[in-house]
Amino acid sequence: MWRSVCLVCVLILTGCSNQSRYIDRGEFIVDQRNIKEPWLSKPNNYLVFHYTALNDEASLRVLTAGGVSVQYLVPTIPAVRDGKPVVLQLVPEGNEAWHAGKSYWRGESSLNKSSVGVEIVNPGTVKMSVGQRWVPYQTAQIDLIVKLAQDVIARRNIAPQNVVGHSDIAPQRKLDPGPMFPWEYLAKRGIGAWPDAADVKRFLGNRHPSDNISVGELQQALKKYGYEMTVTGKADGKTRNVIKAFQMHFRSHNVNGEADAETLALVKALLKKYGAQ
Repeated sequence: MWRSVCLVCVLILTGCSNQSRYIDRGEFIVDQRNIKEPWLSKPNNYLVFHYTALNDEASLRVLTAGGVSVQYLVPTIPAVRDGKPVVLQLVPEGNEAWHAGKSYWRGESSLNKSSVGVEIVNPGTVKMSVGQRWVPYQTAQIDLIVKLAQDVIARRNIAPQNVVGHSDIAPQRKLDPGPMFPWEYLAKRGIGAWPDAADVKRFLGNRHPSDNISVGELQQALKKYGYEMTVTGKADGKTRNVIKAFQMHFRSHNVNGEADAETLALVKALLKKYGAQ
């Protein structure tokens, strides 16, 4: 009899333990069953989005095996619990996760120590018979990202200009979350920065969007906004990588790495709205 009672107690405690690893955030659920480290309390000034370039199984395995890590993982098709989408939390928000690597944004380097990272299961690109194409994100993923990001931003008081992609903070080596990531859609829901169309039009003036402009002027503007940039006046490889990163974020329909009038107008509009670093 005592053995039966003990078994029942163990089952009850196990059930309670599993239940406690699911946290209800109102509009979504956080699955914390993969967290294996004590909770710390470092500040978070940035929110960084990535794609995994792996499938769901491999993404979870790599991000929990050591070497690389992240606070949140958004599956291809998020599970639903009690009618709410579920995001996987792998590292406490107040702990350092190894997702940013060598990075820089608005005067701060090594953003692992000061950011919340969100990895989204997405292959990035797929090879075609000629070239490659970018893979869109799933609607269910974006719906969950909106809920998660709004919650993190509100609790952590993260400024719009500090919601970035991995390519923004490491443009010489990263492309994620890529041009398919819906930055404008998110900005309309209070997530991240976006320039006002009227300001872009005013800064563009009478120039055609594709008109050539001073490379040095664009370099200076991008540096002021927050990118790691050396002002040389030359359209070298590193400069083109930064321009592409900016265009993937703010002009995803035309990512060409060129120093053109529209790109400069976009940066100036952002500086007007959010200020320089």
